[in-house]
Amino acid sequence: MVFALGFALFALGITISIALHECGHMWTAQATGMKVRRYFIGFGPKVFSFRRGETEYGLKALPLGGFCDIAGMTALDELEPEEVDRAMYRQSTWKRLVVMFGGIGMNFLLGFILLVILAVGWGLPQLEQPPATELGAMSCVAQETPDKKLAPCTGTGPAQRAGLQPGDVVKAVNGVEVETWAQFQAETQKQTGTFTYTIERAGRTLTVSVTPERVMRSPKEGASREVSAVGVGPAAFAPPKQYGPLAAIPATISFTGDFFVETVKSLAKMPQKVSALWEAVTGGERDPETPVSVYGASRIGGETAERGLWGMFILVLASLNFFLGAFNLLPLLPLDGGHIAVVLYEKVRDTIRGWRGKAPAGPVDYLKLLPITYVAVVLGGAFMLLTLAADIVNPITLGP
Repeated sequence: MVFALGFALFALGITISIALHECGHMWTAQATGMKVRRYFIGFGPKVFSFRRGETEYGLKALPLGGFCDIAGMTALDELEPEEVDRAMYRQSTWKRLVVMFGGIGMNFLLGFILLVILAVGWGLPQLEQPPATELGAMSCVAQETPDKKLAPCTGTGPAQRAGLQPGDVVKAVNGVEVETWAQFQAETQKQTGTFTYTIERAGRTLTVSVTPERVMRSPKEGASREVSAVGVGPAAFAPPKQYGPLAAIPATISFTGDFFVETVKSLAKMPQKVSALWEAVTGGERDPETPVSVYGASRIGGETAERGLWGMFILVLASLNFFLGAFNLLPLLPLDGGHIAVVLYEKVRDTIRGWRGKAPAGPVDYLKLLPITYVAVVLGGAFMLLTLAADIVNPITLGP
């Protein structure tokens, strides 16, 4: 029940985020004198609508997004005679840019507000965390009892006897590269005799031989099995840092800068994640750093609510808003960034024409851009379907 509530709340949060994105476009368009014909949340059949002033507001059956219909967004748009002077494509460059950045800015603003709430209520996470495969506490290897609990043990474990130290970062297990703790654990458990870790320690790369101990372990799903263990855990993560209402603002501003950089890095890695998503769909291990769909994000939201991790719930929703804002900056049609690129191109082109004594040229012919737009839509749609399939077949979970 709590999971379903969290799932629904997160899906509602996504819907509100998208609705506010479109509000950003609508409010800036209205403020700069453009005509907004329609503002709808969702797609598909109309559920209801009402008119206030010259704008129709409404809700559609599929709450999978929303749209803001601004008269004359491109020169292809059919206009009523009274709309011609207020058409968006006929407005000055700064007005068009303000409108296009309005939606993006709304996502960043909402993400910032959520982070302020997080800073005061639960604390901001420390972005400077140890590498995923950094070794932490070391101990003896505990055997599993018949009731699937770990029995007490004494002495040193295989990792300590081999000379491994807390702070070592494991790069490979017996020649197999590992990037996550789950990969490190899986590769370690499958070893049947002495093997090697390739580690980084104080800027040096070392190879350390380890002789594991065989123990019984019971996975979350499936029967108990015998695996290899070396008696080591991951490095401890720094706990979130909580702030008072006044201190939360500058702390969040600083955090947001670092957070935005991480968001851009994640966005840049998206093309590289296609193979990882395909592997997850076809039965391989799901990389926790692969993108998630609306369904996948809502599922994570449900899990955080089920475990009472409301701080993480807010952080994931804030992350989604920063990602939506950054994604819409990409200079590809039909994204906001594509329209921004067209506006800037027209401004630079007409400025150069002015230097040469020529009159400004007409608006960009969007018909010539349609082939590129179709390619972007098809590729983007295929990526979204692949992500959705991965979230259904092999979803990202919070772990045990």
